[in-house]
Parts: sequence; C-alpha cells; structure tokens
Amino acid sequence: MECSIRKRKNGCRIGFICLILLIAHVAYCQPVRNDIRAAYISKIGVRERTGNNDGKDVELFLRSTGLGKGYPWCAAFVTWCMIKANVKSPCSAYAPDWFRSNVIWIRTWRKDYPDAKPGMVFGLWFQGKNRVAHVGFIDGEDRNNFYTVEGNTNEVGSREGDGVYRKIRPKNSVYIISDYVINN
Repeated sequence: MECSIRKRKNGCRIGFICLILLIAHVAYCQPVRNDIRAAYISKIGVRERTGNNDGKDVELFLRSTGLGKGYPWCAAFVTWCMIKANVKSPCSAYAPDWFRSNVIWIRTWRKDYPDAKPGMVFGLWFQGKNRVAHVGFIDGEDRNNFYTVEGNTNEVGSREGDGVYRKIRPKNSVYIISDYVINN
C-alpha cells in the first residue's frame, strides 16, 4: 500500500515538473517567434533597385550570408531575419540548407500539416532544379492555405522575384517545413 502511494506521489511530481517545463518552453518560444516576425514584417515592401538582385536591403540580406549583390536572396532574407531575432540557424543563401535539421514536416510523410506558427520556415520544391529552391516564413494559416512572408518573390509567387511580399500559398504547394525556434 505504501509503495503504491509513493509511486502515485512520484508520478504527480513528474507530471508537475513536465507541466512546468512545458509552460517555460511556451513562454520562451512566443517572444522568439515575435522577434522573428517583427524582423520579417519590417521588410515587407522592400524591392530590388534594378531587378538584378540588388538594392540597399537586398544587399544587406546577402551580406548576412557572406555574399554580395547579384545572387538569389530568398534564403538570405530568412538568414537576416533569424540573425536579427538572435536565433541559431543556418547562415546560408542556399535554400536546401534550411532543411538539413529542425524539419518538422515533409510532404512525403503523409501526415497532417503542423499548426502554423510565425517564424516556421517553409520550402517549395522545383522539379526543374530537383530540389527545394525557394524558402520563406509561415506567418499564419487557414484550412487550405499558409499565409507567408517571402523575399525574392513577386505578385505571382516566382522564386526569382523583385521584393519582400506577403503571399497566400496553398498548403499542398509546400514541400517541407522546419522550425528553428523549438531547438533554440
């Protein structure tokens, strides 16, 4: 009898400790997500100067990855935002690098989409490149779509666009999602 009471007490303590850790994790994650979101929201409306992957802000994004003007910059935009939010993540302008770790969902897993949280990074697969070739941030969702903020895109959603835009992407167009907040 005494042993089973002790086991129940220990089980309650473990449950309580897990609850405290969960609350602490949520309390930590939300401010970090808010910082990432503030960084990417602040750059909505940035446009290239001449349409050749250049311009003051575009070059700032590229410099955050060690590159100069003229390179595709969707992943550099994601890098710059993560640096601004002090989030440990790839410092890369190469889209596939954003999915070498911290992956929380891939289309081929055939499971439900994760609940969208600001700051999650999504990737689009391009058959012609045979790889993920465009990245951006998930900012929200509805039943069928993710609301995103992306660099180096345009009104029609190109991967070689001219600025930072809010987009609505059908969920079934997203190939992969990573989350660098949960492991920071």
